[in-house]
Amino acid sequence: MSASPPLDGGSLAALTDAFLATHTPGSMDDLEFLRARFDAGLAVVSQPAGLGGLGASAELQEQVDLAFANAGSPDNRSAYNIIGLGMAAPTLLRFGTSAQQQRWLRPLWTGENIWCQLFSEPGAGSDLASVATSAVRTEAGWVINGQKVWTSLAHEASFALLLARTDPDAPKHRGMSYFVVDMFSPGVDVRPLRQVTGETEFNEVFLTDVLVPEENRLDEVGNGWKVATGTLMNERMALGAATPPREGGPIGSLTDLWRTRPDLRRPALHDRVLRLWVQAESLRLMAARLRQQQLAGQPGPEGSGAKLAYAQLAQETSSLELDLLGDEGLRYDDWTARRPEIGDLGDRTAGFRYLRAKGNSIEGGTSEVMRNIIAERVLGLPPGPRPDRDTPWKELPR
Repeated sequence: MSASPPLDGGSLAALTDAFLATHTPGSMDDLEFLRARFDAGLAVVSQPAGLGGLGASAELQEQVDLAFANAGSPDNRSAYNIIGLGMAAPTLLRFGTSAQQQRWLRPLWTGENIWCQLFSEPGAGSDLASVATSAVRTEAGWVINGQKVWTSLAHEASFALLLARTDPDAPKHRGMSYFVVDMFSPGVDVRPLRQVTGETEFNEVFLTDVLVPEENRLDEVGNGWKVATGTLMNERMALGAATPPREGGPIGSLTDLWRTRPDLRRPALHDRVLRLWVQAESLRLMAARLRQQQLAGQPGPEGSGAKLAYAQLAQETSSLELDLLGDEGLRYDDWTARRPEIGDLGDRTAGFRYLRAKGNSIEGGTSEVMRNIIAERVLGLPPGPRPDRDTPWKELPR
């Protein structure tokens, strides 16, 4: 029996039209609509059948999304659940069991469950393999103790991706395992971290005797670094490929200022504005290709390059915006500790954008780490010395 031919754009358009003919947006509950769309395979069409997709080409996703948007379909809070959609879902698809995928993927995509990432620690940031949070196996499951930091959305999340040490006698890269943690479990304590902008976008998370059932472990015991590396590649791909539409985001604020405030224009800065516009457009086009790679389950080191480029561009753009505004751009008087809304940087002041952009070269892996990845995995340069690679983790100085 021959395999079914892959879906083309016409076949997918027909399936989309047939779904919308029987599921009219606005005539049914938004959540039920999103669940039905997932079950029909029209959520992420490149994912396997039964898991929100149809095994189609990732290039067809934009066509499907546009059809649903034109029909007035409800949104699944994709901008808010970027960790769940951009990091947790690809990790579950690659490393999760069938039961885990069936359990978590649909409520993740519909926005019912927000996800966060418990990786970084006070003593393990850029050197993530040094994590000290422990996971001890018991008859009831795994008991987790430790502290995580810089956790976006921990205050909203239902579930978290967790990297923890299960074997302190093994070298640091080989003694970790990977878990999914219910953020409502007893012993999970989320505390806000206030930033230079005044906001509390990030959190520190304390884990005290948190019980994680065996069925919440992803992949084999001791294989956590491999799973985490896959998650991080998807994270960088998501950050680098999540650039806004043409003239959106930081470059949109800058070009709008240049067009609407002729009193601020200086001939000496004209070339800088044009150069940044060209860089933003180049990054946008590259991001479209990277998104297709990610949807196809093929994240690579190119995401590190995109993430590095976006961080540099956002910082240069916000800096030039302040140069144009002069003293006016330094006015920033909202220092209240508050939880921000995701994706609303364009509605803030130039001073806020300048301060927030400083974090772009730290979050998701520092720019220094990105350069190392590009050097070793893209350019093929020799890696730096790693004398601690084969030393048991418990013997390493901390």
